[in-house]
Amino acid sequence: MNSSLHFYDYLVFLFYFIVVAGYGFFIYRRKKKATADTKDFFLAEGSLTWWAIGASLIASNISAEQFIGMSGNGFSIGLAISTYEWMAAATLIVVAVFFLPIYLKNKIYTMPQFLSKRYNETVSLIMAAFWLVLYVVVNLTSILYLGALAITTISGINFYVCMTLLAVFAIFITLGGMKVIGYTDVIRCFS
Repeated sequence: MNSSLHFYDYLVFLFYFIVVAGYGFFIYRRKKKATADTKDFFLAEGSLTWWAIGASLIASNISAEQFIGMSGNGFSIGLAISTYEWMAAATLIVVAVFFLPIYLKNKIYTMPQFLSKRYNETVSLIMAAFWLVLYVVVNLTSILYLGALAITTISGINFYVCMTLLAVFAIFITLGGMKVIGYTDVIRCFS
């Protein structure tokens, strides 16, 4: 059995990355001309429909962690690992139905905004800095590492080249805030 990718497989991957990254960059360039504030950046200017928000939630939740980590956990401990995803869905429904309307009514779009209103700016800054460092050091590095590992295993492309290309791809699809992320996630959800 031949497990290497063929020329057309690489073309499909390249086409996919160009379309998604190009769309993200196009929206970013178009949006850059408009005035943006916190609400526009984090709430996608209110332009996302319910199906785009749902597709974005699904696509954002599935990454290299699920493909490699949860598959390994599923193999070692069985189907019980799926309860993690079921609980995430239930939690999202509770947040959307009960908490989100309160936050939006009070014009709270981010967790640091909530902490700033509830406590003070110092607590808000500490939380924002802590989660930023945690995300970059733990989450982002593991996703880039595992994604590059998967692509290297499938394609044979150098590991560091894969990691760099994944990072550049992520930058292009997140430049313009939630509007760009939402619509590129729709593309990624259906692909």
